[in-house]
Amino acid sequence: MKKRTRREGADSGHMKMMDECGGRQTCNKPRLERRRVQVIIEMGSLSSPSPSGQHIDQTTLLNLFKSQQNLLNFFFNHIDHSQTLAFTRTLLHSAGTIFFSGVGKSGFVAHKISQTLVSLGIRSAFLSPVDALHGDIGILTHGDLLVLFSKSGTTDELIRLVPCARAKEAYLISVTSVQGNPLAGMCDMNVHLPLERELCPFDLAPVTSTAIQMVFGDTVAIALMCARNLSKEQYASNHPAGRIGKSLIFKTWGRGEQVKDVMKKQDELPICKEGDLIMDQLVELTSKECGCLLVIDEQHHLIGTFTDGDLRRTLKASGEAIFKLTVGEMCNRNPRFISSDAMAVEAMKKMEAPPSPVQFLPVINDGNFLIGIVTLHGLVSAGL
Repeated sequence: MKKRTRREGADSGHMKMMDECGGRQTCNKPRLERRRVQVIIEMGSLSSPSPSGQHIDQTTLLNLFKSQQNLLNFFFNHIDHSQTLAFTRTLLHSAGTIFFSGVGKSGFVAHKISQTLVSLGIRSAFLSPVDALHGDIGILTHGDLLVLFSKSGTTDELIRLVPCARAKEAYLISVTSVQGNPLAGMCDMNVHLPLERELCPFDLAPVTSTAIQMVFGDTVAIALMCARNLSKEQYASNHPAGRIGKSLIFKTWGRGEQVKDVMKKQDELPICKEGDLIMDQLVELTSKECGCLLVIDEQHHLIGTFTDGDLRRTLKASGEAIFKLTVGEMCNRNPRFISSDAMAVEAMKKMEAPPSPVQFLPVINDGNFLIGIVTLHGLVSAGL
């Protein structure tokens, strides 16, 4: 038997390492899969609880909600309004960018508050404390604000960030929940968020402290919104792709999609003549996926509409006689309709108008010629 050299052993180990890192596979695949499963299992610290051991009753759940309410009330009853006012005014009068930072759950809250300010047209950004210490702090400059969220005020990454941010001549504000913490003493301003305890039975999981951070930040954001007299039009301009923005923009400025931009036309239209038998038009009714038939005359004028609901009602009332009925005999000759130049949001309002909503509107021109159909599904797809 040939004795394996040290080099061969090293090569073997190298190939094994390549396999585990996703390189060329030289080992048995099932064995590699078992290795992956073992790694995944070892990453977890606790085994999955048995389903039979899991139980929560209504009383326990209700008590938890009441406890959380009491903890939040403690915050509202003890918050220093003078500190909050000073903080809000500082943000309002800031000439620079308002940066927020935090670690862990407080970091998520800080990021969300920053994004809320951005949506209100306020220049803001989230600054990761770790990334800041590795180059991102270069974005800070004189006149900027840096708001640091930390429950304890002892977060090492934030404490290390403070002297670096001060060297950039940024104004530093800490938002904490522990009196006399080191971070508060290092900043230009501190806002104390009163915290009685966490709802967590161990008083560890940050489920109440993050709630009051969020309430505090979002309330201040709305205070800034009111102080800046932000209008609906300005708010809409910051949300052009969402339903809020589209609706406000369309209603206020008359911009955006018109009916002709979202309507179906030509071969997509479920059309028929008033003399056509209902049963002969079932394919047309179902294949065009509009939920209706558009009844026209020889000159393409709109006569009426016949919906799948009309079909069900006619079948229930007429029975076998439906085979002899024409679309013109049973159609609605006074349907709602709209012009192609109308705004898409107007079509939505017309569909939802009383006495009962409809799922579509025929689109006609000034001469009552049928040129299209706009559906509720089409409007929703357009973002309304």
